[in-house]
Amino acid sequence: MSKKEDIKEIISDAPEAPGVYLMKNRMGKILYVGKAKNIKNRVRSYFTGSKDLSSKTRMLVAYIEDIEFLTTKTELEALLLEASLIKKHKPKFNIRLKDDRSYPYLKVSLSHPFPRLYLSRTVKQDGSEYFGPFISAFSIRETIKFLNQTFMIRDCNDSAMKNRKRPCMTHQIGRCKAPCVGYVSEKEYGEDVKLALQFLRGKNKKLLSGLEKQMKDSAKEEHFEQAARLRDSVKALKHILEKQSVVATEEDSDQDVLGFYGNENGLTIECLHLRKGILLGHQHHHFPLVNIMDSEEDIREALSSFIIQYYENNLIPDYLLLPVDMGKDLTLLIEKLLTDRKKQKVIAKHPVDLKSKDLLKLALQNAEESFKAQMRKRDERYKGLDEIQKKLQLKKSPLRIECYDISHFQGEATVASQVVFENGLPAKEHYRRYKIKSVHGVDDFKSMKEVLARRLAHDEFEDPDLIVIDGGKGQLKMAMLALKECGREDIPICGLAKARTMANFSGQEVESTEERVFLPGRENPITFYSNSVGLHILTGIRDEAHRFAITFHRKLRDKNSLTSVLDDIVGLGEKRKKLLLAAFGDIAAIRRATREEIADLPGFNMVLAERILLHIS
Repeated sequence: MSKKEDIKEIISDAPEAPGVYLMKNRMGKILYVGKAKNIKNRVRSYFTGSKDLSSKTRMLVAYIEDIEFLTTKTELEALLLEASLIKKHKPKFNIRLKDDRSYPYLKVSLSHPFPRLYLSRTVKQDGSEYFGPFISAFSIRETIKFLNQTFMIRDCNDSAMKNRKRPCMTHQIGRCKAPCVGYVSEKEYGEDVKLALQFLRGKNKKLLSGLEKQMKDSAKEEHFEQAARLRDSVKALKHILEKQSVVATEEDSDQDVLGFYGNENGLTIECLHLRKGILLGHQHHHFPLVNIMDSEEDIREALSSFIIQYYENNLIPDYLLLPVDMGKDLTLLIEKLLTDRKKQKVIAKHPVDLKSKDLLKLALQNAEESFKAQMRKRDERYKGLDEIQKKLQLKKSPLRIECYDISHFQGEATVASQVVFENGLPAKEHYRRYKIKSVHGVDDFKSMKEVLARRLAHDEFEDPDLIVIDGGKGQLKMAMLALKECGREDIPICGLAKARTMANFSGQEVESTEERVFLPGRENPITFYSNSVGLHILTGIRDEAHRFAITFHRKLRDKNSLTSVLDDIVGLGEKRKKLLLAAFGDIAAIRRATREEIADLPGFNMVLAERILLHIS
C-alpha cells in the first residue's frame, strides 16, 4: 500500500469530534500538533493538494507518515491539550515558546507583615502582587530603588530582617524606617506600601495630590524634616511622570497588543505591554520554521497557539488586542481560557477604534523591524557556515554541528557533553550529558569512543554535518579512531585548539592566542581571520560544550559531597534526603533557605530544619 493510500485510510478513521492530531514522520517522531473543532475535516484539509496551502504545510505534508488522534469533550479542552503536547514533545513545525526565556516582573510580597519589593521571573499564586513584564531587569531594579528611597520601604531580605538586632546603615542615612527592630508599626509601614502600589498601579494624580497635601500639613505642624522628605518624594515622582506618555484609550486597564510579520523564512510575533495607558515595554518572539503568510487558517492557528503558551506564565491583561479577526468561536475560546486563568473578565478583540488601530499599527511595525533584524543575523550566520564549508572542504554546509567534550577530576566522575548547533545557533533541546560507564581512570580515547558509539546508536537523530572535538592532533586522532570503530568514518570531523603567539623578538610568550582547526590527513592546521563569523561559530560551540561538561561534572561532585554531608544529620533518612536535594539542589541553596521553607517539605518539621541548618552552616 502506498503512502497516499495509508494516509487516506488514516483520515477515513479520524473522529468527527473536537480534539488534537499528532502528525509523525517515519520514525514516529512528532512533527506537528494541531487542534480542531472537527478533527476529520481539519486533517483532510492538509491533503487536498490545494495551491492555497502554505509552503510550511506543503513541507510538513511531505514528511508525514502517520497521524494520531486524541478527542476531547470541548474545543477549549483541545486548545489546552494542544499547548500541553507542544510543551512536552517540542514539535519542529509548531509555534513553541522557549522554556528558558522568562521575563522580569516586579513583585510586592503582600503576604508578609512588612512587604518588600523583589525582581521575580515567575508569576505565582502566592498572595503577592506582580507588575510587568518590564523591558529589562535593570529597569525593575531602578524602579525598586526609586520606590524604596521615595517611600522608605525596606530592601533587606526576610532572613536578614528576622535576625537583625539593631538598625542597618539604610536606616541611619534616612532611607528606611527600620521595621526590623520595631521602629515603625505594621500599620504605618503599610501606608507607605500603599503609596508605592498606587504608583505601580498608575494612580499617579491621586498619589501626587495626596503627597502634596501631606507635605503642606507637615509644614504647618512644623514637622519640617518629614515635610522635606515628602517634598523630595513629590519632586522625584514628577520627574518620573514627565517621561511617561499615555498612548492607550483604556487608561484604567492593562492591555497587550499583538502584531506579527513573516514570510517563507519564518514568523515574528510582537507583544506590546500597556499598563494604565502607558507603554511599559515590548517583546518579540521569532519562529524560524513557521510560515503563516499564505493562509488565514494558519495565522489564526499560530496566534491562538502562541496566546495559550505565552499567558501560562505571564501576567494576563484586561484587554488583548488581536492583529486579525480570529472569528467569533475562537475569540470566545481565548477569552474564556484567559478569564479562567486570571479569575477576572478578559476581553480579546480585533481593534475597531482609531487609537486601538494605531496601537496595532505600532505592534505590526515593531514585528516587521524585529523580523528583518533576525533575517540579517541569519544571513550573517549562513555566510559563516558557508565559510566553514569552504575552509574545511565539506561536501555540504554544516547546518548541524555537534561538539563533544570530556571532563574529569583526578580520574573520578568522568563525564562528557554533547552540544548541538543548528543553522549556527544553539539547539539546546538536542544537548546531551553522558556519564562514562565503561572506562576506569583517565582514558579520553575510550571515553570518546563510548560517547560517540552511544550517540550514533540513536538513528532517530539526524547525522551531524560536522563533529568538532575540543583539542589538537592527538584528540582528533582519538576521535577518528572512535568513529572508525563505530563504522562512521563518513561523518566529517575536525579538532579545534588554541596556540600561543609570540609577543616580541625575545621569544617571550604572551596570553594572546589564535585558534587552529585540524583536519584528518592534513599536517598543517587551518586558520581563520580573528573576526570571522565562521570562527565565531566554531569557538562558540567548543566553549559551550566545555561549559556544559564542566557544569555537569560540578553538579555530580556537589551532589556527592552534599550527600555525604547530609549523612551525619540525625533524623534525615534517605527519603527525606532525596526530598531535600530535589527541592534545593545544592548546599548553597539549602544554606540560603529559611527554617520555614525546609520545614514545609513533606515529612519535615521546624526541629529538623533547625538541625539541618546548624549542621551545614
